[in-house]
Amino acid sequence: MSRIGKQPVTIPAGVDVSINDKQVTVKGKNGELTQSIDSNIEIKIEENQVIVNRLEDSKESRAKHGLTRALINNMVIGVSEGYKIVQELVGVGYRATNQGQVLDLSLGHSHHIYFQIPVEVKVETESVKGKSPVVILTSADKQLVGQVAAKIRSMRKPEPYKGKGVRYLGEVIRKKAGKTAAS
Repeated sequence: MSRIGKQPVTIPAGVDVSINDKQVTVKGKNGELTQSIDSNIEIKIEENQVIVNRLEDSKESRAKHGLTRALINNMVIGVSEGYKIVQELVGVGYRATNQGQVLDLSLGHSHHIYFQIPVEVKVETESVKGKSPVVILTSADKQLVGQVAAKIRSMRKPEPYKGKGVRYLGEVIRKKAGKTAAS
């Protein structure tokens, strides 16, 4: 049996979980998330806990057992606490500003990059003199905030020689040695 799948998901105070025809809806202070569930997975709510079971023992059902439990857990955490990703722009002249949900990035290209952030994700930018500009993304949906952060990072990935680019806060870039003169 799946180690993750058989662990119950604890429902904190202020979070409401409802199951309606293979559709799980989680409501909390940070919003509402919905996830459809596979027909081979059974979900029960007992005493502030969500219990996930599989109906058959096929390879596909075993694979989706732990996945379903993890998705429900991520939804519960998202609507109660939320998810936050912080990215820093390392490089001379790299800047980030936002006008509502439009992120304006200056990443060393000949032009500015305007990136439309989904409504579910809240974006903030910080620029402090002497430090790298920072982009802060917050959302209740873990998958969506991670996808937006990955898209922003893909616009200028950190390069291995000087480490310039968009990186996650605390990310360590392994640097390579540059060319040496032939003697």
